[in-house]
Amino acid sequence: MERDIKELIKLGLDALPLAYTPYSNFKVAAVLETLDGRVYTGVNIENAAYTPTNCAERTAFFKAISEGDRRFRRIVVLGGKGGIPEEGTAPCGVCRQVMMEFCDPKTFEVIIAKSEEEYRTMTLEQLLPEGFGPDNLKEVPHEDI
Repeated sequence: MERDIKELIKLGLDALPLAYTPYSNFKVAAVLETLDGRVYTGVNIENAAYTPTNCAERTAFFKAISEGDRRFRRIVVLGGKGGIPEEGTAPCGVCRQVMMEFCDPKTFEVIIAKSEEEYRTMTLEQLLPEGFGPDNLKEVPHEDI
């Protein structure tokens, strides 16, 4: 069951205040939808040491994967300073790479939202052209020399 985009954005807006951002105050929420219509929300979680910080998109993916889901339709991403969504809060490069691991770049949709009325949709392939994923590591037959 595919969900309405506005419903997914609303779930993201509801999750946004849960972000833990005492250092940047830049709150991000993500809502990941599986092919069968389940949703997983995620928020960014900062850490004083910075490198252990986790993005909202990866939080949503890791929750879904830890629950056994591996087939994804799309993700909504939104965020901004003080939890006020801004236009263009796109996934970082690390999150895009995680998406490449688990999603078909030609069909997986990334929805970058500011509100239920203001959003844009693109495929992962558009967001990460020439991405490196599991297909790049499949064995290729070698000729004997």
